[in-house]
Amino acid sequence: MPEHSFEPIRGILERFSFSSSTLANQLGDPTEREIVVHIPPNDGGLMPCIIYLAPFTSTGFARANWRAFSETLPQRHERLVKEGKMEPAILVMPDTFTSLGGNQFVDSEIVGKWGTWLENDLREQLSNRYEISGFGLVGKSSGGYGAIVRGMMDDCWDAIACHSGDCGFELLFGIEMATTLTEVMVYGGESEFLKHVKSAQSMKPEDFHTLMILAMAATYSDGTLPVNSNCIFDDDKWAQWLSWDPLTLIEKYQNLPPCWIDVGNKDQYNIQYGLRQLHNRMNELGIEHQWEEFQGTHSGIDHRLDLSLPWIVKNIQSAS
Repeated sequence: MPEHSFEPIRGILERFSFSSSTLANQLGDPTEREIVVHIPPNDGGLMPCIIYLAPFTSTGFARANWRAFSETLPQRHERLVKEGKMEPAILVMPDTFTSLGGNQFVDSEIVGKWGTWLENDLREQLSNRYEISGFGLVGKSSGGYGAIVRGMMDDCWDAIACHSGDCGFELLFGIEMATTLTEVMVYGGESEFLKHVKSAQSMKPEDFHTLMILAMAATYSDGTLPVNSNCIFDDDKWAQWLSWDPLTLIEKYQNLPPCWIDVGNKDQYNIQYGLRQLHNRMNELGIEHQWEEFQGTHSGIDHRLDLSLPWIVKNIQSAS
């Protein structure tokens, strides 16, 4: 069985919250968000800042919670520093959860302008509180997607790491439309399904999956599926989704900061195929990046942070 970490947190854990009108949304989600910050024992002064972007159905500071036969993200951070594998950093774990179950970290009228919030609001709050030498992003799955898309679209990140980030929407989301349509039509459509979820005392596994696809619809389009009742694609609406695929975005946004991308060779969401294509296209465009396809799936890959966190710090330090 995996080794459990009994190591106490010896550095600083701080919590604060702030409100931002940038996050105004149609879901009724709060615009005040809590931020958890971990700083390992250090000598003070300027430090790199790494913002952790959570995967779907999670949030940043969930990574600070105790888990059996594992280690928290702050424990991992302190261990890597103690082992001499990385310099101390300001590790930021924000609450980015939404009532649709997750966040893709782009601007949406329905979900909120999360891309702008990261680029401007959160960075400003952190810069006012800490001595920061540069900013990096890291995330897995939806968080990995957020890291690479923000790295493409913003000019304020010094390094980014994408672990199994959403890519290749045709294989990731397109093939799920029939199953999702079947689920929502049981209740009469998207809005009726959401009412069901909101009133349900517990959710079935298929409810979570359907909610995820509807969260994508709210992020990339108007909140409805890009198919009709016979599962025939609406080309215009599907094009809106595809415009947010990293495989599409890379054609427009090619000035990325130092970029780490990895994925398991047996990813159950087919993300390895999309990220392979992205890796190949970035090579063709001459965009430097760190790439690795490892033995594994979409699950149980937190150990990859042992590689990406030191890499991010090193690249932030190189840029400063």
